[in-house]
Amino acid sequence: MPARVFITAAEFSGDQHASLLVRQLRRLAPDIIIEGHGGPLMQAAGALIHAETTHRAAMSFQALGRVAEMWRLIRWTARRFAQQPPDLLICVDSPALNFHFARAARARGIPVLYYIAPQVWAWREGRIRKLRRRVSRLACILPFEEAYFRAHGIDATFVGHPLFDHLPAQRAGAVRPRHPDRPPVIGLLPGSRAAEASANFPRMLRVAQAISAAFPAARYLVPTTAATDPVVRRMSAGRSDMEIGPGRFDDFVPQCDLCIAVSGTATLHVAAWGTPMVVVYRGSPLAWHLIGRWIIKTRTFALVNLLAGGEKPVVPEFIPWYGSTRPLSELVIEHLRRPELLAEQSRRLAEVVGPLARPGASERTALMALELLGRRVGQTV
Repeated sequence: MPARVFITAAEFSGDQHASLLVRQLRRLAPDIIIEGHGGPLMQAAGALIHAETTHRAAMSFQALGRVAEMWRLIRWTARRFAQQPPDLLICVDSPALNFHFARAARARGIPVLYYIAPQVWAWREGRIRKLRRRVSRLACILPFEEAYFRAHGIDATFVGHPLFDHLPAQRAGAVRPRHPDRPPVIGLLPGSRAAEASANFPRMLRVAQAISAAFPAARYLVPTTAATDPVVRRMSAGRSDMEIGPGRFDDFVPQCDLCIAVSGTATLHVAAWGTPMVVVYRGSPLAWHLIGRWIIKTRTFALVNLLAGGEKPVVPEFIPWYGSTRPLSELVIEHLRRPELLAEQSRRLAEVVGPLARPGASERTALMALELLGRRVGQTV
């Protein structure tokens, strides 16, 4: 009988990473059966999708409106595991949902591979006990995570970052140096979720207004996802200085002199192109003041700054992003007027990205999955 793998992803980036993993599994073990919850990219890669979980992805308090929907999905998945148990569950990122799937799988004796480790080292470290109980192996995408999780009794392996599995290997020189006499091109990256775009993009538009007052010929490029595209188009209707493109991240970002990016994986993606950036995040003020400010342990938030370490951040952060947008506007305008600041940040980004810039994370994770299935490439279970 062919091995059956169930994969769960719950947002756009998870769908991206899971789709690459599906392709590698099918390449290494063509007879494998792959099903699960995810999005159109997983489906296009050859997985049978039971529930579309990426289009309306949300976080923290914004997800409360979907609690009933998610509990129905968790119960459906538990019944599926009882009636047709897969040989392996692979959870991709999104611990708020995937921890429930992992618990349901372990209750049935199904091994669990967790791909893209939850960032318990940054906040809510108590979750590591759940991770230890519910996960058979952990595939980490950041270099320092392997030692951290192994020290907490979890079988963790650094596999690399899946971002570099689909980026072109030769990216040097893709970003053009900023010339003061040329109208600037600014990237506005509103996040991958509709809720993120709704919270952050209106403030980005106010910053764009200030930039245009200083540089009347400035242009704006806005790469979107299926979830954020309607939000962005509605808010920016009538603007002739703005180009919006679904799925055009790798087309737009190298053209930009500077990006204003919502915090998340996108910051590493921008850094991989060497494009300077400022990182922002406006979430729920209530969630931040009641919970976030007390449980988040890291001194910095942006992924590139976490990877860089040290006292001096590589990229400026406005997190949490509340109050006036004027400080951010002034900082961006100063950087656009002083190309040496942009060039220095681009150089430091290259130093951060260098140790990570190796493809193969998806293949290494697929090989881990096959080990858990008890097979070698080319053999039958």
